Amino acid sequence: MVPAAALAEELTKRGHRVALVSDARGVRFPGLFDDIQTHVIPAGRFQVRKPLGWPGAIREMWRGRAMARQLYRTFKPAAVIGFGGYPALPALLAAFVNHIPTAVHEQNAVLGRVNRLVAGRVDAIATSYDRTARLAAKYEGKTHLVGNPVREAVLALRTRPYPLLEEDGIFRVLVTGGSQGASILSRVVPDGLAMLPVTFRRRLQVTHQARIEDIDAVRAKYAEHQIPAELATYLPDMPAQLAWAHLVIARAGASTIAELTVAGRPAILVPLPSATDDHQTANAREITQAGGARTIPQGDFTAKELAKQMQRLGLDPAALENAAGRAKSVGRPNAVSDLADLVESLDAPVARLPVGVSRPKQAFA
Repeated sequence: MVPAAALAEELTKRGHRVALVSDARGVRFPGLFDDIQTHVIPAGRFQVRKPLGWPGAIREMWRGRAMARQLYRTFKPAAVIGFGGYPALPALLAAFVNHIPTAVHEQNAVLGRVNRLVAGRVDAIATSYDRTARLAAKYEGKTHLVGNPVREAVLALRTRPYPLLEEDGIFRVLVTGGSQGASILSRVVPDGLAMLPVTFRRRLQVTHQARIEDIDAVRAKYAEHQIPAELATYLPDMPAQLAWAHLVIARAGASTIAELTVAGRPAILVPLPSATDDHQTANAREITQAGGARTIPQGDFTAKELAKQMQRLGLDPAALENAAGRAKSVGRPNAVSDLADLVESLDAPVARLPVGVSRPKQAFA
């Protein structure tokens, strides 16, 4: 939902009228679509391991498609953009029937199931990484590398220097598992930080996002280890948190990677092993290969391993700042403007570009 919100903001600035169409899950994020017209429609929920629920999900999907078609009679969209996931499918299906130009944006390094399903019918596919697995070669002609849009507040961090880190100064750590937190981080991180040398441990200042069911136990752990820590179940001010962080410990969700690379923040990443097609491991590959992050598979993510990686990164301020620069080197700060350019081009014939080439802005005039 973050890249969708970023695109909505950019298109609104350009004078377009924008609406969000999603199911109830998609509109629950506070602060993202406060000024955007929002329409909630049913989308169904297809769970691979629960096929008995598929008939009901299909009925909900078609009901959502009918509602989207009704909406289009009054809203009359010039283009419909899908951001993956089943909540986007009814609106896209309605657009196909109504012959409305369409595009999908893939945030991950693996093309998601819904985007694979509609790839043959949409007019354009926008990707976030140089390599996108599960993207068929036959779609190269309509594939455009744009990156993953981030909020303006995160983009503004790109022009700010990495926070000053002195050898005996405060070392600020941000721990986040995404919008829902991550229990594995809550179990491992406090004990891992406690294993650091005393001189390093005393410098720590931690902000940790945790699940509501974990937060009391995590708070107690930090108190036991005498590590100053601020705990929260949701971090609405993520750009501000990134601004002061010297190191981020996180999952490898698409928006997390995009924000780390645009802002230029080194990280220790623990990909979610159950993510569809293991896309979080794929997401982490580019920043890790560039030297901006260290990736630890969840099976190897122990307190001892975390402490070892923390010492390698944190005990040398120059090395940490270098990692921040390497993270920034793979960021795509023009993602939202490039995606908006692509959207604006959908109502006119445009020359196709090969995979991995971003269309220059003037081509969308």
